[in-house]
Amino acid sequence: MEDSKRYEIRKYAVALTAFAIDVILLIYALASGLTFRLRDFASSVSASPWMAVFVYVAVLSGVMKLVHLPLSFYSSYIVEHQFGLSRLTLRRWLRDQIVGLAVGFPLAVAAAEVVYYLIRAAPERWWAYAATAFVAFAVGMANLAPVVLLPLFFKFKPVEDSGLQRRLERLARRTQTRLCGVFEWSLGEKTRKANAAVVGWGNTRRIIVSDTLLANFTPEEIEVIMAHELCHHVKRHIWQAIAIQSALAFLGFYLVAAALGRFSDAFGFAGPADIANLPFMLLIASALSAIALPGLNWFSRRLETDADRYALDVTGDSLAFVSGMEKLARLNLARVSPNRIIEFIFYSHPSIEKRIRMAADRVGQSA
Repeated sequence: MEDSKRYEIRKYAVALTAFAIDVILLIYALASGLTFRLRDFASSVSASPWMAVFVYVAVLSGVMKLVHLPLSFYSSYIVEHQFGLSRLTLRRWLRDQIVGLAVGFPLAVAAAEVVYYLIRAAPERWWAYAATAFVAFAVGMANLAPVVLLPLFFKFKPVEDSGLQRRLERLARRTQTRLCGVFEWSLGEKTRKANAAVVGWGNTRRIIVSDTLLANFTPEEIEVIMAHELCHHVKRHIWQAIAIQSALAFLGFYLVAAALGRFSDAFGFAGPADIANLPFMLLIASALSAIALPGLNWFSRRLETDADRYALDVTGDSLAFVSGMEKLARLNLARVSPNRIIEFIFYSHPSIEKRIRMAADRVGQSA
């Protein structure tokens, strides 16, 4: 069996196992009454509903993090080293886990505090306000991530190759995309994988190119890859994706509110503002995410195909596109020809085989 297939199987097996564990833990918390004991403990710490939410979320998220830690270590450290992808030492891996926890835990607490405050303040319309807050957060993070979030995990510096910098700046001008810079992304200290992106919007929009991409790809290949990334901004793919996610957020919060109104008594919740119902909320969110995943990925693949076509139109360099795809597949251990069902459910991008075939077809049509 080829390495890329074995790698993919292991990564998806871990992801599905992690999802199943989450569902089992949440069901157990509801069925065993653990969620009510945890609520009572949180309430005994303080009469403040804010503190009760904090304590409940801290304990629940802490338990789930500990349960997931072995799987996370296996997937992101052991498997990545087994296939020669990771360059992380155990110390650096632990540091990333701690930083991730330092970022993720406050966000989880803040999200729960906002939701339960809205339930208490506006019991009839809380779901609409919560979804609106989610959308505002998503839009804000799209702007702030390059300057606030990403630097916590990676180092960035201006691209030192002035010729490549000018080339990419000219490309941005041709596509009428305003940038605040072209930066080298220090991905190579963690992995051999290559990547590039146009991140941020407005005053934070920038090109980031991994050092692994700079070291292994020609200027022509980098240009066609960045033309693809620029398309997501030129054609407002980012905003289309946010719009879809926003619609799902409104649907999800509405379904949660409807389910709480219908089943709170059956489960023994004191009402929608009862923190004991958090596992119930998370189960509904998990189910909706699983159901929506194939559709979201289908939509994402359409946008990615559109970006591939745009890159070929702008650069006119199908040879660089094909060689770039082949290098990405090799460096990232991406499946060139994945199982169609796996691609349909899990792939946010078309397979490498389809992307190369599309480029070849366009050459044939123009010949």
